Amino acid sequence: MEQRTAQQRTAQQRAARVRGLHPLRRIGVLLADWEFALRHQLRAAFDRGEPDSLVDESGAGEPVVLLPGIYETWRFLHPLARRLHAAGHPVHVVAALGDNRMSLEEAADHVQRHLLDNHLGDVTIVAHSKGGLVARVLLGRPEVAARIRRVVAISTPFSGSTLADWVPIPAVRALRPDGPDFAWLAATDADVSRIVSIWGWYDPHIPSGCALPGALNIEVPVGGHFRILGSPRVLALVDDLTDM
Repeated sequence: MEQRTAQQRTAQQRAARVRGLHPLRRIGVLLADWEFALRHQLRAAFDRGEPDSLVDESGAGEPVVLLPGIYETWRFLHPLARRLHAAGHPVHVVAALGDNRMSLEEAADHVQRHLLDNHLGDVTIVAHSKGGLVARVLLGRPEVAARIRRVVAISTPFSGSTLADWVPIPAVRALRPDGPDFAWLAATDADVSRIVSIWGWYDPHIPSGCALPGALNIEVPVGGHFRILGSPRVLALVDDLTDM
């Protein structure tokens, strides 16, 4: 309970700092962020890459499992997958997640099944947004947590998003801070020290930030929820963290 209270206090302080930004600066970040998202959603719609081409055991790197955010298929993260594969990592995607609108528990079931069916261990999960919450669920499952070495979560709303209350879509409203998923996650025993949470100085979709008590929290000087995925600084961090 104390940890959750401290997390909420930090989120409130950050939200207040964000409200102090000049409106034009916030609008500029939002527009650039949506341009990035729309461009990559369009690319993903025409992407014909095959997941099997990313699983190459000849590389020296440990396996990586890629988890997309809500309304993102794995193809949205295909450029990141190719980068990790080129660095020598067999990269696994869980096509059964679709565009990740399902509940956290159902999504975690699909990922767990993929880990077990493919006998994966010493895995690094690289996740965007809601994908990081799915990884957090997996760390609370003893039958699969031991297979996960590290979680690199980019722009993940570990405290939820206050903006979710304003979106009349069930999959998004589930991300509101007072929702049952977050109360349940806070009460779940998991080794969150294996999580590295990376987020930008201003995320228009998660104004309270992505800090998670007990995790390694890294704020980078990049604005945006989606655009951060193309940041050279963030990509270099992902490279370093997956090679550790």
